[in-house]
Amino acid sequence: MTEYENSLNILEVLFAKDYQFALATSNDNIPSVRFVDTFYDNGAFYIVSYAKSQKAQEIEKNNKISMCSKLYRFTGIAHNIGHPLLEKNYVIREKLIKAFEPWYFKHNNENDENMCYIKIELKNGFFYKDGTGYKVDFENRQAEEFPFTFDIVTVD
Repeated sequence: MTEYENSLNILEVLFAKDYQFALATSNDNIPSVRFVDTFYDNGAFYIVSYAKSQKAQEIEKNNKISMCSKLYRFTGIAHNIGHPLLEKNYVIREKLIKAFEPWYFKHNNENDENMCYIKIELKNGFFYKDGTGYKVDFENRQAEEFPFTFDIVTVD
């Protein structure tokens, strides 16, 4: 298994669940950051959103995003892939419902035509697990593994 393939497996372990990131978008070069629930699947992160939300509107104008949590960080290209009930979204919808099960239907109205999914196709990323850091170039399908210890003291 290559380092790149191994890094994809670690991404599944870490993020193929409800995981919160700070998502950064921008409008006219003014950054905007908010926390979002994400789900990782097959090389991309997904967010359940609303087409008229500020983040969806900013992504429509400039689809370059970045995300971070702890020291995990990613850059990517975000796209509104449409309403959850579109046939093309059926497979990811089932995964998102399962991952976000405690709140999916409490906070989302699939009868609203503006409900949407945002797909983030990854460009670069850094993450770590079990003493190993992973620096990944998703576009060129390359990864670097190295010893890494999270030793930063965080304060709430």
